[in-house]
Amino acid sequence: MSNPFTTALLRWYRNHGRDLPWRHTSDPYPIWLSEVILQQTRIAQGLAYWERFMEQFPTVETLAAASEDEVLRQWQGLGYYSRARNLHAAAKQIVAMGGFPKKYEEIRQLKGVGDYTAAAIASFAFGLPHAAIDGNAYRVLARYYGIETPINTTTAKKEFAAVAQQLLPARQAADFNQAMMDFGATLCTPTSPKCPECPLAEGCEALHSHRTDVLPVKQKTVKMATRHFTFVYVRCQGEIAIMRRPAGDIWQGLWQPLLIEGDVNGEKVWHELEEKGQFTLLAKNVKHVLTHRIIYADFFLLEVAVKPSLPQGYVWTTETDLCRYALPRLVERLLEHLPSSTMPAGAQR
Repeated sequence: MSNPFTTALLRWYRNHGRDLPWRHTSDPYPIWLSEVILQQTRIAQGLAYWERFMEQFPTVETLAAASEDEVLRQWQGLGYYSRARNLHAAAKQIVAMGGFPKKYEEIRQLKGVGDYTAAAIASFAFGLPHAAIDGNAYRVLARYYGIETPINTTTAKKEFAAVAQQLLPARQAADFNQAMMDFGATLCTPTSPKCPECPLAEGCEALHSHRTDVLPVKQKTVKMATRHFTFVYVRCQGEIAIMRRPAGDIWQGLWQPLLIEGDVNGEKVWHELEEKGQFTLLAKNVKHVLTHRIIYADFFLLEVAVKPSLPQGYVWTTETDLCRYALPRLVERLLEHLPSSTMPAGAQR
């Protein structure tokens, strides 16, 4: 006999579930792609990226065969670029395996695939009875059952997984998991949940104890760190200097103009460039917020007649070709400050 929670949730989903293109297929590739894109992205934004990826890389084989630059370029603007690199690496894994794995444990071994994503793919593509616990599921379950365990702890991960797995109807795993996502995204929202419309209101502990604004509980995280970047757009007769960001830092593998950070070597580079041409300040203290840090960036234009000596790793490319390189969103924002007559092709206003 099914749980009243499950029965009411599935009934709600039949009438109010979202119509999304990857829900009309059991092909694991587009399903996996949608899950990776939507890990840190709202559906309203992610749908357009999913459609572009499916057009550019219609199969896992075409994705695996693409260069990292091609993948990062398609991903540009979504942020959390490790997702794109993991996606690319996993595509190569899948091709090497001879096809998409069909068991939860094997899916879980793909690069960048965690418990939630593996469970989602296993249930959506193969009908396997694995509960997928995302932020929406945490919120719905915490409120309905009055669970006060902080959701960003190991204890909560096990506790919520056990609750969800017990509620999961084995033959309707996909519908249940999708229902939890949609219910949390559209009805049991983080703020101002639509309790008067909720089919689960009668049994909701948070509603009856007036705790919808405090559940789920989350432990406080570390304080945000700040960094200050000075970008210099070095232009020489239609060419500019750019560098691919190295591993071990933010925006790994993306490209940027000359970056000078506040250290001794940075000061040396700055003074050497001052003798080569005219600096123009285009933007000051542009704030860019990432998950664990805040960046403040200054943006300068430096026009020179002769290419200056730059630190190791910088290459020259034509301004018209800059659109072929994947850039961090912050750099895209800074390029918007270039005078209109001098903006490189592909830069957006």
